[in-house]
Amino acid sequence: MILRIDHIGLATEDPEGVAAFMTTLGMRKYDEGHADDYGVACEFWQFGGGLGNPAVEIVSPTQQRSAIGGRLERQGPGLYHLAFEVDDLESETARLRGQGFTAIDAEPCKGAREGMTVAFLYAPAPANLLLELVHYAPDLGRGL
Repeated sequence: MILRIDHIGLATEDPEGVAAFMTTLGMRKYDEGHADDYGVACEFWQFGGGLGNPAVEIVSPTQQRSAIGGRLERQGPGLYHLAFEVDDLESETARLRGQGFTAIDAEPCKGAREGMTVAFLYAPAPANLLLELVHYAPDLGRGL
């Protein structure tokens, strides 16, 4: 089951520039990490309160052939994906695939945050949006 919006991902090759924008909006960086399976660095920015509130994730490439490299070449920086926290990653991926979503990942991958596992899917037309399903290890206390 989908529990909540976890974050909105922004793709950029200039994370410092986007960080300045987030600071101007009154947000602060609460977390950061690397998703090595995708070749990206991620910063999680939020308004006060930190964990449990939706974040804006700044996603930038860390290697030449990163998951967002082609997207940045074709479309430039901007909205990259919408991420939802789920209670069961495998069953929710299967449910959405049954509804016409296209799975990007053959298997769930380690995410950028501690205890985070993710799977990406494309939402069909008319949305044409990249979705990320996020599951956190239960002992992290990230709940709602």
